[in-house]
Amino acid sequence: MKMISKISKLILALVCVGSSVFAQSLEDARKAIDAEQYQKAKSMLKNLTVTQSTKDENFFYLGWVYVLQDYTDSAKTVFNKGIAVNPKSALNYAGLGVAAFVDKDRATATNNFNQATTLAGKNSKPYAYVGRGYLAAPINDRVAPADAEAAIAILSKAKALNPKDVDVLLALGDAYRTQSKNTEALSNYQAALSIDPKLAGAKVATGVIWKFANNFEMSETEFKAALAIDPNYGPAYREWAETDVRWALSDPKMASVKVKEATDQYRKYLALTDMSEESQLRYADFLVYSGDWKTLQTVATELAKTSKNLKVQRYLMYSSTENKDYPAAIAAGNTWITKAEPKRIIARDYLYLGRAQIASAQDSLGIGSLQKAYALDTTQADVYSEIGKSLFAQKKYEKAGDAYRTYLSKSHKGTLNDYLREGMSYYFAFDTNKPDTTLLTKADSAFSYISQKATTPVAPVILYRAYVADSKDADRNNIKGLAKPYYEQYIQVIGAKTSLTDSEKKTLAAAYAYLGTYYEYKEKDDAKAAQNFTKARETDPTNKQAVSYFSRKGGASKGK
Repeated sequence: MKMISKISKLILALVCVGSSVFAQSLEDARKAIDAEQYQKAKSMLKNLTVTQSTKDENFFYLGWVYVLQDYTDSAKTVFNKGIAVNPKSALNYAGLGVAAFVDKDRATATNNFNQATTLAGKNSKPYAYVGRGYLAAPINDRVAPADAEAAIAILSKAKALNPKDVDVLLALGDAYRTQSKNTEALSNYQAALSIDPKLAGAKVATGVIWKFANNFEMSETEFKAALAIDPNYGPAYREWAETDVRWALSDPKMASVKVKEATDQYRKYLALTDMSEESQLRYADFLVYSGDWKTLQTVATELAKTSKNLKVQRYLMYSSTENKDYPAAIAAGNTWITKAEPKRIIARDYLYLGRAQIASAQDSLGIGSLQKAYALDTTQADVYSEIGKSLFAQKKYEKAGDAYRTYLSKSHKGTLNDYLREGMSYYFAFDTNKPDTTLLTKADSAFSYISQKATTPVAPVILYRAYVADSKDADRNNIKGLAKPYYEQYIQVIGAKTSLTDSEKKTLAAAYAYLGTYYEYKEKDDAKAAQNFTKARETDPTNKQAVSYFSRKGGASKGK
């Protein structure tokens, strides 16, 4: 979805800002981290690890910046240096745990978290970062409930140790917020503000709560309050921009205004950060969130010229797929997936690569990629709908039916149309090349479900149930008429229409012809046979069964 199409290219031209002389205190470095000025923070902290090389805290916060920038290997190296300085450094063990957690190494993470809390004693700060660690590896931008509960448990212990540690209170608020427990989240943010009224981050976090409640005016009020505390607090502008995007998506009447405001707010955010490569990557994240795929492809293409960060290839793959530039998408996707560390690959990567491959007629590769997406994240059951569609197009009907059945059993988004596709797939599998009656049973099960759930009779479903029943009635020398009630119902439903398409005329004629055959051979009722074949011919003069019947009868009953 194109939501930020008017984002100015001036954003890309902003130059690095910031003072050439940084304050060298740890507190100033922490303020830079909070303001998302990561390059500035790293410069100060690297200096501090040299000038104050015996203080393990300096190493921890440097490592923490690397975690925030998604460089976990660099983070681990720095945390281990902090432990070398102080073997009992609870903070650096917490950092190692967070890095392992982000890398999906839960066993190592748990061991390091336990070591951190053991060494922490009554110091609440390591608990705060252990708690944040449990929030650091969301899936599809959602923190798993079990991880959130683990965070809340450890942060509650920290709060009991030191009720006035604002880091703990903010982290606890964030943990509750990930699970939409907004009352508890607000309570902790307010508690932090009562201790330190100048916590701009607490105001921003409160604004985010209102954003997800779609109370955008209250969000803006909180962001403005944060900027009243600190006019240079960049995260307030970033969250304000993302709120404007959500507002635009929620209210089409406000879309144009809010898209422009989002652009302005994000420009301010970038100007207040250090415009490092990481800031531009965060800008790319914003473009993903906003659905501005054209701008994202432009940004990612420019970044790819100078950046060695493989994540740029991910952005190129996503944006190129959305922009239907499939060769570029496949090239970027293959680069990302083959060169990035396996732990960095997420389900969405295979999802986009698979879509680009299928769109490029590389169906087998595409289906394999979509299956890998599901293997990485079983909440991505929707991929089986796409797999089913691809297999059906390749006339691999039984596999298509299986894919739709899997989709419907695992996804909460399945519709009656998906049941129709499942049933059609199994029916065609039987009809084309595999006379296995279990396929007919599966097909009819899907069609039957639609008949039970639909509020009114669905003509195509009735017709396919007739086809299935007729296929079961294979012995033409001993016809049972299994399809008769379905064809009669189809005639009743279609006959009620005031006008028919050419396709409906042909299927209606086929229904009459079936009944004609039934009465001629099963019931031996020549009058009803002639009556139905006549209706078949009147509806579709080219109907082969009707033509054959009247040919056999020497043209008898013509026109009656």
